[in-house]
Amino acid sequence: MIWETLEYFKVSQKGNPEMFIMDRMSKYSTDLFQTSLFGEKFAVFCGASGNKFLFSNEKKNVTSWWPRFMLKVFFSAESLENIDQQDSIKLRRVVVEFFSSEALQHFIPIMDLMAKEHLEADWSPFGEVKVLPLSMKYSFALACRLFMSIRDPNHVIRFADPFDLITNGITSLPINIPGTAYNRAVKAGKVIHQELLAVIKEKKKELLENKARTVAGDLLTNMLLASDENGRVMNDMVVACSFMGLLIAGHHSASSAITFVVKYLAEFPHVYSEVFKEQMEIARSKGPKDLLNWDDIKKMKYSWNVACETMRLSPPSQGSFREAIIDFTYRGFTIPKGWKTYWTPHSTNKNPEYFPDPEKFDPSRFEGNGPAPYTFVPFGGGPRVCPGREYARLEILVFMHNVVTRFKWEKAIPDEKITYNLSPIPVDGLPVYLKPHKY
Repeated sequence: MIWETLEYFKVSQKGNPEMFIMDRMSKYSTDLFQTSLFGEKFAVFCGASGNKFLFSNEKKNVTSWWPRFMLKVFFSAESLENIDQQDSIKLRRVVVEFFSSEALQHFIPIMDLMAKEHLEADWSPFGEVKVLPLSMKYSFALACRLFMSIRDPNHVIRFADPFDLITNGITSLPINIPGTAYNRAVKAGKVIHQELLAVIKEKKKELLENKARTVAGDLLTNMLLASDENGRVMNDMVVACSFMGLLIAGHHSASSAITFVVKYLAEFPHVYSEVFKEQMEIARSKGPKDLLNWDDIKKMKYSWNVACETMRLSPPSQGSFREAIIDFTYRGFTIPKGWKTYWTPHSTNKNPEYFPDPEKFDPSRFEGNGPAPYTFVPFGGGPRVCPGREYARLEILVFMHNVVTRFKWEKAIPDEKITYNLSPIPVDGLPVYLKPHKY
């Protein structure tokens, strides 16, 4: 069954990961099918009912799981031995609190200011730019600022370069020999571990001097302060490795969504016009030095519909894995304990049963109550729903506001090929010709 793994990578590289899912749904069942990936037996749950079942049975029938070859990139051997279930619970609690709506409201002006600075420095001086690398640069710098309080551009680059190696290699064939993309990803993971441990050491020093414990502390500081009822804090390497996974997930998904929003706005001028109209009404309501706030975000309803339709057609996440912790039955099929399960947006996002004329870009699908439950779940669902989903929404909308009110653009390569690793990737980085507005 190694051919299934090879086929999975093959269709992803060709830019059609949904074909792996839809072909097998057509051949076997629209509810569930069996396959073998990464040397494991998998049950792939399909459709809205499959999504609902997996999301509703976390810790009952299934639990979170990741392939060993991915864990080898994110976690050191030491951290894999030391991490336990309580550590995971503590970390998730810290992350959920950090990304609460109340806390996120304070991030909006920072996001807005950084978006303005980014566009001024990296877009405005040029007639043509590549959107993907620039959106990744902005998203990563924002994450470094808000998650670690790192503002020095040189320090950001020291993190960003190895992160690029990870995103390029973690979903390649896991052949760990010198010269392969996967081997470069493993080595890059070790570099990032050491960089994070150095940051952790400095933050601990600041905490001892009582400098860093503020109401609005960054995410890494809050993770270091997390302890159990006995006052036990986590091992530094466990914190570093867990934080690294959050950083990858947080910045890569948002930068992919931003890139494809720019792509679709170039392809559909009437959609761009509506987004521009909405964002200019907000811009005109503010003073020249006023930054965006929570009330402004709430007015960006059409813009968010556009972002959602973007994520439906080009989902930034390809899904997630779980492991069966008991034998259980679904739709007449028995899933044995130890089997792995896979949830993916590709079983619903372009399914005409849920989205008529599924290839059409139509933001109106998200008006009113929007799609039926469990048919559009870009951030997962249930207890394991992505805790950073609201952070991603704010990052996308703040960037849309700034780029649309400053520029119009057109694609330099009309039929640019799309491939996939963690997220969809325009192979040439989505070059666009910029047309600055003249007010």
